[in-house]
Amino acid sequence: MSNRHFINDPNHLVLTALQSTTLLNPGVALDVHNKIVYLRPGYGSSSHQKQNVSLISGGGSGHEPSFSSMVGRGLLSACVAGTIFASPSAEQVRTAIMGRVDNNNSPHGDGDAAGGVLVVVMNYTGDVLNFGLAVEKAKAAGVNVEMVVVGDDVGVGRAKAGKVGRRGIAGTVLVQKIAGALASQGRSLKEVTHVAKLVAENLVSVGASLEHVHVPGRRAETHGAEEKVLKEGEVEIGMGIHNEQGSSREKGIGLPELVGKMLKQLLDQNDKDRAFLNVNSNEVVLLVNNLGGVSPLEMGGIVAEVVAQLGEKPYGIKPARILSGTYMTSLNGLGFSISLLNVVNTDIGGPGMIELLDYPCEATGWTAPISKLTWEEQRDNKQTRENDAKADEEVRPCGLTFEQPAETQKQLVAGLKAVIAAEPEVTKYDTTVGDGDCGIGLKRGAEAILSHLNSNPLTGDAAIDLSKIVAVVEQTMDGTSGALYGIFLNALVASLHTVGGGESDKKVADGNAWAAALKLSCEALSKYTPARPGDRTLIDALYPFVDALEKTGDVKKAAEAAKQGAEGTKGMKANLGRTVYIGGSGFEQVPDPGAWGLAKFFLGLAGIEKSDGSSSSAKQAKGSDDGWEEVSGEAELP
Repeated sequence: MSNRHFINDPNHLVLTALQSTTLLNPGVALDVHNKIVYLRPGYGSSSHQKQNVSLISGGGSGHEPSFSSMVGRGLLSACVAGTIFASPSAEQVRTAIMGRVDNNNSPHGDGDAAGGVLVVVMNYTGDVLNFGLAVEKAKAAGVNVEMVVVGDDVGVGRAKAGKVGRRGIAGTVLVQKIAGALASQGRSLKEVTHVAKLVAENLVSVGASLEHVHVPGRRAETHGAEEKVLKEGEVEIGMGIHNEQGSSREKGIGLPELVGKMLKQLLDQNDKDRAFLNVNSNEVVLLVNNLGGVSPLEMGGIVAEVVAQLGEKPYGIKPARILSGTYMTSLNGLGFSISLLNVVNTDIGGPGMIELLDYPCEATGWTAPISKLTWEEQRDNKQTRENDAKADEEVRPCGLTFEQPAETQKQLVAGLKAVIAAEPEVTKYDTTVGDGDCGIGLKRGAEAILSHLNSNPLTGDAAIDLSKIVAVVEQTMDGTSGALYGIFLNALVASLHTVGGGESDKKVADGNAWAAALKLSCEALSKYTPARPGDRTLIDALYPFVDALEKTGDVKKAAEAAKQGAEGTKGMKANLGRTVYIGGSGFEQVPDPGAWGLAKFFLGLAGIEKSDGSSSSAKQAKGSDDGWEEVSGEAELP
């Protein structure tokens, strides 16, 4: 168990936690001396029906949000807190009944019109005795007060529980929520008590935990500790919310088997020691409760497993409501509990249990955001959206066309082959200042685009053709550079539409059009990365290319500017990227790998460099061919 806490003084911890409830809900107040959280006088009276019954609960602290955060309009009227895992005193409870809630002191009221106080308490000896004593003192003082004891835990069977009976655990919050909703509608104490008992009688719960919890301020146990601590791979089924022993310890079982054993304890009518309830209603409420230390991610997986097994044979239960969250904890307990409510007729002429469960409340500890309307309207709605949303199908023509698509493809292929040829050089640079994957990533992307162009030659519309290439880039290039290229190229598709004006206004995609679109794409990229020229990134090659193209309209001059920009990163200290963390002096010897790889693409695109890395002038001096192969006008892979 973990014995590390942010607050180690248990008294200070309890009082500050109680104080926090008043900060989160301005409608509640705190009696510090008696550790009572209660509704402020007049809270909600201006716009809500008069409430005849006040609902009080409580117990030892350490189970938050139960019960202090369950105080709010539509749920509890007050909560009485003890120290951690210890019952509050009878005097604290008596003060709550007599002086912190509207007790509607009318013991001689006529039948169902009588108001009063209902106390809901979990079945633990200290709680039952102290709350019971306070109830009797209040009755003696003339207050109309009733008490309902909740024992929903099936973890301990009949034989072992004996006269004590079942313990109260997370299912208690369902009793409180339903009774609180009924009370807030102005119903009588007799009716509210009847429904609360009915819910308690139709409720079963069981928990499981991977370890015991440590109470802040207590010295870790040493005597017999080995027997109490769960070993690696063990899980305790039926563990109580105060570290009480469960029904069994299982070793080496996965979640499906664990859930299966828990559901069997809840539902198996052949287990005479635990067949406390026959869950046979057409409507069942499922509550999967986090005991405090399970991540929301795991809770999601647990809920899915529980619902799946409930729906299978032999149970065939499809819950009418599914609640999941942190309702009643055992400090930071690494476990969860399952509660099932068998929904039955309330016999009061309405409303029913489900309607009361759905009834709105203002308690910060109650988390059930899905409305009654959504549950009922969407129960049988199996519609989904499963169409393949292909990006290229959503792109419309931009109006900017290639004058000679085959020639444009030839230039593009040259640029891609230049990137592939530069891979060893880029990898060498990235090994010096990074993790060595930049060259491989660029090569993989270039090869994938070449393969795409081989089977899908350019059609003529710049935006449509580019959108298809973007899809290839997104599928094959990962990491930071892949994301940057993806953002930039997607923005370029949108920018081509802005510059082109649409299919009805067709024009040639010349240098000026590309410069304007590239400029807009740079602006879009700048929204997602702080990288600017001088930060030693691919931006140091990209921006000079775009600026030069905008000024001259000449691709060759723009490519030379990109090369100069990339060369200028040699000796430039990085402000972004992995190089910042790696450190060292490698940046003084080599240019930025990403900038160098992009510059190589531009040089190949402009015809300045060929696929073998040589310059165009050197090729011409040797009288060689144009540096790439074509078959039937389509570029071939090298």
